[in-house]
Amino acid sequence: MRSLITGGNPVAPLLTFLVIVIAVVLAYVGRDNGQPGLYVVAAILVIVAALLPRSVKMANQWERAVVLRLGKLQGVRGPGLFTIVPFMDAVAMMLDQRIQTTEFNAEQALSKDTVPVNIDAVIFWQVHDSEKAALEITDYRSAIARVAQTSLREMVGSSLLSTLLSERKTADEVLRAEIARKISSWGITVHSVEIRDVGIPMALQDAMSRQAQAERERQARVLLGQAEVEVAQKFLDAAKTYSENPAALQLRAMNIIYETTKERGATILIPTGMIDAMNPGGILGLVKAADGAK
Repeated sequence: MRSLITGGNPVAPLLTFLVIVIAVVLAYVGRDNGQPGLYVVAAILVIVAALLPRSVKMANQWERAVVLRLGKLQGVRGPGLFTIVPFMDAVAMMLDQRIQTTEFNAEQALSKDTVPVNIDAVIFWQVHDSEKAALEITDYRSAIARVAQTSLREMVGSSLLSTLLSERKTADEVLRAEIARKISSWGITVHSVEIRDVGIPMALQDAMSRQAQAERERQARVLLGQAEVEVAQKFLDAAKTYSENPAALQLRAMNIIYETTKERGATILIPTGMIDAMNPGGILGLVKAADGAK
């Protein structure tokens, strides 16, 4: 943390050095020329040099300085160089207006369904009103952490564990709105809140894992049963088609034999009766018999 006396200002020491050099030069000139008035000017310059570090301050681009005069608010200064009245004004606080983060957690917080959970989260916030942040609260950084932790425990207590696990984005937004409502009067804006991790007891993790596994097995069995029903229906349709068209059954048998032998070149022994049934004459006879039956 940089000093509030110099304000982290490299210009003040340089100006002080230059003024002292000028005072020394005037003192030597006054001694050599016998001009007492130069001694007075040199003494005044020395006093100015002593007051410069207390008068010239500097704030970086992202900083704002809260200036008090005799204990009352004088104004907010910065960025850049600014001056104050020595011994009357004081830089009470230098505030960083960049976006900052604060980590917080809720250990062993009970959810709405009485499940102990450990939650880690992070909040992104920014000071938008330096005057309120300096005057309305003693330590806004510590207060933000406390408010965030309390709000997180309240949210956990009003939410089901399943909701915290499945709707994390919604929980982030609810938590951001709640924290922003509580600290808005401090001149601080909450940009976002992100829940990083939700930890649950190992015993509950095992139970949830077994439940998920059982649910997957149930779905697998249901799908397998549905597949069996569909396959059986297809077989039933095929059997009906073959019963109405004997020639189709013969052609299917010939196709099965062809598909079996074309890949590996295997030799298959077929009974003579099956061969006779598969010859074209036999097939044509079956077709004519079927037509005559109609």
